[in-house]
Amino acid sequence: MRDAMSRRIIIIGANAAGLEAASAARKTDRDAEITLVTGEPHLAYSRCGLPYVLAGEIPSFQDLIVFPPSYYKMMRLEVRTETHAVSINPKEKKVELKSGREIEQEEYDSLIISTGASPFTPPIKGLEKRGVFTLRTIEDGMRIKEAMENAKRAVIIGAGFIGIEMAHAFREHGIEATMVELLPNILPAALDRDMAQAAQRVLEERGVRVLTGTSVEEILGEGKVEGVVAGGGRIEADIVIVSTGARPNTELARQAGVEIGPTRGIRVNPRMMTSIQDIYAAGDCAESYSLLTGQPTLSQLGTTAVRMGRVAGINAAGGYSTFPGVLSSAVTKAFDIEIGSTGLTEVQAQRLGFKTVSGVVTSKTRARYYPGGKDIRVKVVAEPDSGRVIGCQIIGGEEVTQRINAASIAIQMGMTVWELAKSDTCYAPPLNETWEALTLASDNAARRMKEPR
Repeated sequence: MRDAMSRRIIIIGANAAGLEAASAARKTDRDAEITLVTGEPHLAYSRCGLPYVLAGEIPSFQDLIVFPPSYYKMMRLEVRTETHAVSINPKEKKVELKSGREIEQEEYDSLIISTGASPFTPPIKGLEKRGVFTLRTIEDGMRIKEAMENAKRAVIIGAGFIGIEMAHAFREHGIEATMVELLPNILPAALDRDMAQAAQRVLEERGVRVLTGTSVEEILGEGKVEGVVAGGGRIEADIVIVSTGARPNTELARQAGVEIGPTRGIRVNPRMMTSIQDIYAAGDCAESYSLLTGQPTLSQLGTTAVRMGRVAGINAAGGYSTFPGVLSSAVTKAFDIEIGSTGLTEVQAQRLGFKTVSGVVTSKTRARYYPGGKDIRVKVVAEPDSGRVIGCQIIGGEEVTQRINAASIAIQMGMTVWELAKSDTCYAPPLNETWEALTLASDNAARRMKEPR
């Protein structure tokens, strides 16, 4: 029987945001009754690791599961797998849950919606054929892994992070890989064209065929994939991966009367509270705000999800926490190349009405005379009048992540290129050049503008 004095928290969705919300809620309220509900058969796992299992760099999909069942027992979290939230009744503060044929009503004091997102599939003829996949769940990964066993050629529709990671996975297994991107360059949400071209050259050197500014018109085959029509020509394929982004899962929230924002994500305030009292949202289903523009944005990243989840969990349990917003800082690795970005690209900034100046430098990750140093290319984007840093993109053989982190902090602190160029950085022959590449790129940008007196 439920303790009438204890707070009842229900979390719909038990992956990155949901699990972090549950953990934060438990640390905030030691006596709360906390229930995690997920339609999947697995406890929380890392979706970001799926391509690396397929590449053979992580042994098993089971390795992606974040915590063993004992963790949930220790944290006194009730977990209901293969259970779907059918509806929310905000007036009575009840959630209708369905598990198999069984349907029950559960009361809540606080509700957190962390329903994630679903792959977006463009209207391409032939999507229903066998051999066409999206990658979102462990089950998706298992189906792709099975198909890879007898595949020789793959086409990847979309050249975002997942597309590049899947190209890497296919090439690691000797499968021919062709990426087809509708926009003018790969990674269009993270890189400007000049940086994207540098990344594309590396991918092509590793055997990936890249077609940009090209659409897939049709998927061919009699029941099973045999190829695609793209750019007016035919590309043979045994597997097609559709990696064209994800749409927030908002139907449950929408039906409950929760307000949806202009990004198609659930609108939330800085405490992650929705338009309905005591209902919070976090993760890929919720919209955030850009730290640079103050405008609503979708930041469907694992880092954003856990930060949102923590804030939602603390507040749902009676504490107080706020989420400041995002720069959508992101990194990936494919083959022996690391790619990262934070803030705005020049294209994004100019589309939003910013004037921009950029500085680019190609350097080494170690002293030039020290063996094993790798190329690294850094681009810093700034406003010409104020000199404020508003974006950074990096491509390199190693040490990209921490440089992106440093650039992210610089943007959050409102630093200018003049300040960043004069940063006190460290050097040792096995670890870095005397002049840090991030400061050199900032100095290059600074030279193109006049420092205010």
